[in-house]
Amino acid sequence: MDKTTTRAVERVIATMRENLGQQLTIDDMARVAMFSKFHFSRIFQRVTGISPGRFLSALRLQQAKQLLVSTQSNVADISLQVGYTSIGTFSSRFTRSVGLSPTAYRRLGGYAPAVHPETSVSGPEWAFGTVKGVIRPYPADEPQLTFVGLFRDRIPEARPVSCAILDQPGPFTLEKVPPGEWFLLAHSVSSDPARVTGEPGAGAGNELGVGSLGPITMRRGMVIDDAELQLKAISDLDPPVLLALLDVRMAALKLVAEREQQQQQTSVA
Repeated sequence: MDKTTTRAVERVIATMRENLGQQLTIDDMARVAMFSKFHFSRIFQRVTGISPGRFLSALRLQQAKQLLVSTQSNVADISLQVGYTSIGTFSSRFTRSVGLSPTAYRRLGGYAPAVHPETSVSGPEWAFGTVKGVIRPYPADEPQLTFVGLFRDRIPEARPVSCAILDQPGPFTLEKVPPGEWFLLAHSVSSDPARVTGEPGAGAGNELGVGSLGPITMRRGMVIDDAELQLKAISDLDPPVLLALLDVRMAALKLVAEREQQQQQTSVA
C-alpha cells in the first residue's frame, strides 16, 4: 500500500477518534481522505481489513470501555459521549461485542472472568475440524501471554468459535471448529509484572503485538496444520480488540499473582 493512501486512512482514523460523539458520515470521511466516497471505502477496507463504519463503531465501543472503568458517568451519558442516540442500541451492541453488559463490565472492573467459545457450537466430533499452527512473537525477547481464536470477522469481538490462551507465542491447536469461513486473530500482552498496568479497555500500555490470518475455510473433519501467524506491533490502523484483550489481561494478572505466591513459598522454604 502506498504512503499516500495509508496517510489518508490514518487522517480519517484520527478524525474518528476526535469526533466519537458526532455522527460522521461516509461523505465526511471521504472529504478528510480527499477521495471519492466509493474509492475511499475500498481503500479503507484494503488498509484496515474492515469497513469505515465498522472501524468507527469499534472505536466508539473501545472508548466506552475506557469511560466505564475510569469515570463515574452513567451508562446513558457514556452512550451519548461515544455517538449513540439510543441507550438500548448502545447496550445491546456493547454486550454483543464485549461479552458483558456495560453495567457488568463496570462492576467487574473491566475484566471478563473467563474465555468461553460460542455455546451454540455443538454436534458430533466428526462434524468439526481442527486448526493447528504456530504464532511468531513480537517482540521476540519479551515474556508474553498470547490469545488466539477463530472469529466470524476481522474484529476480535463477540465469542470466538474456538480459542486458547498460551503462556507464550508458539504452537497452538484449536479444536471443534465448525464448517465455515473464520478469521484467525491473535494478540499478546506482557507477562512481565512491571508491565501489567493501565486501565482495562484503554487500548494502550500492556499490549505487545497483534496478528490476523484469513479467511480460513473449514469443512467437516478437516485438519489444517500449517497455519502461521506473525505478530506485529499494534498500530492505529489495527481495529480495536473489543473482547479478547480483557481475558488475556486477566490471565496476565493471575500469572503474576501465582509467581508472587511461588516466590513467597520459596522464601519460606
